[in-house]
Amino acid sequence: MKLTGNTVFITGGGSGIGRGLAEAFHKLGNQVIISGRRAERLQATIDANPGMRAVALDITDPADIKAVAAKLIADHPGLNVLINNAGIMLPDGAEGPVDDELLSTTVETNLLGPIRMTSALIEHLKTRDGAVVANVTSVLGFVPMAIAAVYSATKAALHSYTLSQRYLLRDSKVSLIEIAPPWVRTELMNSSEEERAMPLEAFIAGAIEQLGTEANEILVGQAVDMRANPGPGEHAWVNQFNDMLAAG
Repeated sequence: MKLTGNTVFITGGGSGIGRGLAEAFHKLGNQVIISGRRAERLQATIDANPGMRAVALDITDPADIKAVAAKLIADHPGLNVLINNAGIMLPDGAEGPVDDELLSTTVETNLLGPIRMTSALIEHLKTRDGAVVANVTSVLGFVPMAIAAVYSATKAALHSYTLSQRYLLRDSKVSLIEIAPPWVRTELMNSSEEERAMPLEAFIAGAIEQLGTEANEILVGQAVDMRANPGPGEHAWVNQFNDMLAAG
């Protein structure tokens, strides 16, 4: 994708990977609009990046998604890049009964949210040159974290959906990109100080470098090997990975 001259909308742009991508695209001279539910995070981000815009959005609310999409198209008709980044990750205890509220909220946020957001903007994006839909999934869609089984499953599902949508839009102006981060130092699962995780700045730098190419999958660091894991022998790495996490 081209890295400059875009109008970029990023969900979950007030913290973590979303904020990192927003600030990187902002510095490259793009008009960036971020969204999220926490007004104070959005305000802090745009205050630190003059010219960046923000809009409140509850990604679990279909009516809110439609309203925000209509406002985006009206206020920013040049919008040509959607980055579906908003997500939540919580331990879910799949070895026993899974809390239904956790289940519903995780699926609504991580899977239905990106599908609905893209659906609300796709006809507009089809009219824009250089249009991109980028879905932020996770290497846990390929090598699941057992203690966050629902989260991992939503990321696997979003990977599959991205493959289908890329195929269906192959003759349109819209490119589908999947960004599959490895373990990154963010607030997800209290990983901000986790030494085994990749520093956020290093991940963002690697992701932006790859986004500037023709790549349709963005794989930084350990994500390359984890992406290659699914197949007949995948259980060995899944077991090894989860044993490592359990051992601390």
